Amino acid sequence: MTDRVVEIAAALRLAARRFGTPVAVTDVRELVAAAAAVRAAFPDPWLRAYSVKANDVAAIVARVADLGFDANVVSRGEWAIARRAGVATGRTSIEGVGKSDGDLRAVVRAARDGDPPRWLAIESLDEAAALVRIAREGIGGGSLAVLFRLNPEVAPETHHGLAVGSGGSKFGMTADEVTAAVEVVAGAPGLAPRGIHLHVGSQLRAIDAWRDGARRALALLALVRGSRPGFDTLDLGGGFPVLPATESGPDVARFAALLPAMLEAIPADRRPARLAIEPGRALVARAGYLVARVLHVRDRDGRQVIVDAGMTELIRPALYGAHHAVEALTSLGRPVATVGPAALSPARVEGPICESTDHLGEHGLPALRRGDLVAIRDAGAYAASLASTYNGRPRPAQLLLEPDGRLTVGRRRGTLAGLG
Repeated sequence: MTDRVVEIAAALRLAARRFGTPVAVTDVRELVAAAAAVRAAFPDPWLRAYSVKANDVAAIVARVADLGFDANVVSRGEWAIARRAGVATGRTSIEGVGKSDGDLRAVVRAARDGDPPRWLAIESLDEAAALVRIAREGIGGGSLAVLFRLNPEVAPETHHGLAVGSGGSKFGMTADEVTAAVEVVAGAPGLAPRGIHLHVGSQLRAIDAWRDGARRALALLALVRGSRPGFDTLDLGGGFPVLPATESGPDVARFAALLPAMLEAIPADRRPARLAIEPGRALVARAGYLVARVLHVRDRDGRQVIVDAGMTELIRPALYGAHHAVEALTSLGRPVATVGPAALSPARVEGPICESTDHLGEHGLPALRRGDLVAIRDAGAYAASLASTYNGRPRPAQLLLEPDGRLTVGRRRGTLAGLG
């Protein structure tokens, strides 16, 4: 083990001792490193907005903002979290396939009051018509920038549940629908069509679909910009993968390296003047650990280990078979650093929820007994924000492991009184 691994393991054991289990811990050093990698690949003047849905704990959003990222939100709730984290509305972009009239009214009111978001991305002709109606009713002298989400109709190299840029998905518009929606929005007071929004998919195992989606978005933007010079923005979303150690995939720099040649191929007056990305998982996934305590160890066609964290704290394995490494922090009550690799043997790790799909996969683990601790790795994305209180389980505490080794509270553990 490296010194850093030993330090983190000791901090996770301390977190369990002080705050109980299950408990989530974010390693701020890892957060800083991930943010630096994204900034290096997409430096200024790229606009970089953190996708709040990846981890919506306000303390995490605030740390990411401090590292050079604005906020991208998909609901009024996420918008409120971003504001609580100190991200101004002007540094916040708003999108999402599920915007209600109430959501659109809130955005229009912000524009009317002189504090509009950076932009609003719309998903359909129906939404364009609703936005125009609401703007005519209440935008007054305000101004709102509008992007149009393109469905690039590509074949993303990922799990089908994450392939939002495929032609059959519910997200975005065809190129013809985008051009029609631009005309609808352009006729409304206070609404300014500004560009294309795109998101190919998450956990992309290759760069081909992202490249093809970007190329189609650039072509469409150039076409529209020919008659609308203000149509100048391309938001390429995210999708940069954070994969298990057993899988390989492109790093964020490989995605960024695709853009210069594509931009050079477009006449200068048709290129986007503003380029944006919206990473989420790439910033927070590796930094997150979920610490759980062993409840049962038994022989059921092999060793079975049941722990006190599961789909209520980390639903991804049950939702679409995501793999998260599970590593022991203690073995028979002793720190696991005292156990050699030869002592590891296969174990099926299960969560505590009354569902057969609450399964965390098979992992090599040392001898365990009730009360031992394990760490579920790469749990910083889509754990806290997808957590539930199913089975009457309060949300776990969210802690930050500071660079100086301190544990600080990002969000307190939920209470029994707060259920129901």
